[in-house]
Amino acid sequence: MAESQLLVLDKKQIQQKINRIAYQVLEDNLNEKEIVLAGIWDRGYKIALRLKKVLSKISDLKIIMLKIDLDRLNTKLVANTDLDESHWKNKVIILVDDVLNSGKTLAYGLGVFLNTPHKKIRTVVLVDRSHKIFPIATDFVGLQMSTVLKEHVDVVIDVEGEEDRVYLS
Repeated sequence: MAESQLLVLDKKQIQQKINRIAYQVLEDNLNEKEIVLAGIWDRGYKIALRLKKVLSKISDLKIIMLKIDLDRLNTKLVANTDLDESHWKNKVIILVDDVLNSGKTLAYGLGVFLNTPHKKIRTVVLVDRSHKIFPIATDFVGLQMSTVLKEHVDVVIDVEGEEDRVYLS
């Protein structure tokens, strides 16, 4: 860890946040039989996988996993998904990412679903930095932080959960 990094969340705290978000998602969807967890590649998708694991333990929801791969450097929406739209049509969609900063990534992620009918769309982020320049609201947040623009939030999410950390640098 570099000297200029401050540990914000450790492995246990990240799992606690994910557990709490899973219960909130379940409560928001008590009358649903299935939902779509749409994770923005790659850390958002890893968080979505963790949510699925918790939701599978606490509910009977059928969970469809969807990976969204965005071209973040493009000024226009360029996105690929690992499933076609028939898998999320007329369903509840939970869009998952690691950090909300400007809101651009979530806005582009939402754009994937705008031409397909759905029941509702909710957003999940592990950390909300509150520096939005896009009109994006988060429905479920692990940690809300006030940071200065020059600071950076680094989320390390390991598939097995061994190295999970959130740093502020």
